[in-house]
Amino acid sequence: MTSLSESENPRPGPPAFAGDRMRVLLVEDDQETADEIIAAFSRPGYTVVHVGDGPTGLARAGGGDFDIIIMDRMLPGLDGLSVLSALRQAEIATPVIVMSALGDVDERVRGLKAGGDDYVAKPFAMVELAARVEALLRRPALARGTSVQVGDLKLDLIARKVSRAGREIELLPREFKLLDYFMRRPGQVLTRAMLLENVWNYRFFTETNLVDVHIGKLRKKIDAIDEPPMIHSVRGAGFMLIANEE
Repeated sequence: MTSLSESENPRPGPPAFAGDRMRVLLVEDDQETADEIIAAFSRPGYTVVHVGDGPTGLARAGGGDFDIIIMDRMLPGLDGLSVLSALRQAEIATPVIVMSALGDVDERVRGLKAGGDDYVAKPFAMVELAARVEALLRRPALARGTSVQVGDLKLDLIARKVSRAGREIELLPREFKLLDYFMRRPGQVLTRAMLLENVWNYRFFTETNLVDVHIGKLRKKIDAIDEPPMIHSVRGAGFMLIANEE
């Protein structure tokens, strides 16, 4: 069952924080909880779309037309973490807050590793949920055009193709995602922690050479013998993509 709420409600709820007319997808099978969240977030001007099961939530979220998703951990049809994993595998980057009665550390870690941006344990104060939503929406949104170009390197998100100076480059899915992340931040130093979090969806880091190995393979593919390198190592900091101007 799907319901759409745009009405105001005088009941106490979160403050009217930044994000007027933001679109929220609420995936929650408990109607009472859903009604409380809808009322609280509609009051300051959010548009809240509510669905009550995992498959419908995945279908609606897959369109990528929401600013944030609030999703229950336990859902009929498909559990919340499965929905979340499917979204991240499809490269849907919409911020997701996971709600769950399972609030121990292990469950929180599972939720974050599955691709969640935040995790709130039930029962929770509505003002806390509002603050978490506000914090996520303050993050700068990256433009998600259908193609990106840095120098003579081009990436087409729709066709899933990469080329440099007219030379087609075949990339594995993870390499494609890694290059996409670099190309949207040319000239910016990207740390290993940033890459692990945003490309691999890791939230807790250990010593690993995963990033270095993938960047090494990516460099070999995008830099031909007679072409200047584009991904540069920044000593003690990370890596940077620089457009060749030759």
